[in-house]
This record gives sequence, C-alpha cells and structure tokens, in this order.
Amino acid sequence: MSRPDFVPQDGIGVPDALQRLWTPHRLAYVQGQDKPEGDDPEGCPFCRLLGLPDEEALIVARGEQVWAVLNLYPYNPGHLMVLPYRHVADYPDLSVEETAELAEFTQHAMTVIRSVSGAHGFNIGMNQGVIAGAGIAAHLHQHIVPRWGGDANFMPVIGHTKVLPQLLGETRALLAAAWK
Repeated sequence: MSRPDFVPQDGIGVPDALQRLWTPHRLAYVQGQDKPEGDDPEGCPFCRLLGLPDEEALIVARGEQVWAVLNLYPYNPGHLMVLPYRHVADYPDLSVEETAELAEFTQHAMTVIRSVSGAHGFNIGMNQGVIAGAGIAAHLHQHIVPRWGGDANFMPVIGHTKVLPQLLGETRALLAAAWK
C-alpha cells in the first residue's frame, strides 16, 4: 500500500513518515562534554570564560560583583545567565552586594532583551544543586529566558528541537550594544 505522506529514510533504521532535523552540536551538551568534574574554580567553565575576550566568551556585560553571559545551549534566543564573579554555589552564600547587583542585572537584562527582541515575558530562575537540575552546580547562575506568545510550538514540544534564528555571536553583539 502506497502512502503519499511516506518518506523513505534509507540508511537510518526502520523507514517511517518522520523527517529528521539533525542537531549534532547538541551532543556535547547531552553527553556532558567539558562539564566540570569537581567543585573547584580551576575546572569551572564559567570561571574560565572570565579570562576570554567578551565576544569569544559570549559575555554581554560585566558589573562590579556579577556578569551576564549568553547560555551556550539556549532555550530561546537571548537566553542569558547572570553570575557572581566569585565561585560560589549556594544563593544564601552571596554577599549583600552580590545579591543586590544580581537583582539589578536581572532587571536590566529584561529591559535590554525586550528592547532588542520584543519578548512578551520571561522565565527567571536558578537551579540550586545537581538534584534540582543545575548543570554546573558549583557556580551559581540565574537564567533569564525570554518568551514569546506561541514559542512552545511543535519543534520543541514534538520534535525536541529548538530553532534559533540568530547566531549566538550576533545575539551577544545586539544585547551588549543595548546594555550600555
């Protein structure tokens, strides 16, 4: 029986009607490549970024106590994180100054992201500890994820794939320029 919606997938297993959107660059994240082994600052990818040029490290802005960087594996375009310079894991261990600037950076990031992308809303939060979902639990980081009406379309829901319309370097340049 011939089906008009059937597309043969020779060479990739059992033929079916599904199309594949291959994202091999995501395998590094899935497999935990470059994930720190311990809790030391020497192995921390966030601490390592601080020694790189902002463009290369995708750093959007630097403050006195905290800094903002694009997420290398974003949920949505403009997904960034605010982190203290100090390698600290637990939110209650932040100083008063770090806590205040983290809040100020979060507010400013929302304003900047709205100005360059028209975000309709945001998910903001931090995963405290591995058991809570922190990928890099040893260095506290707060996620700021812009959201738009209808952004949970079939790609991430059904296809488990996120389509990002802009390269991270271009997103960083837009946000960094608007940050000032």
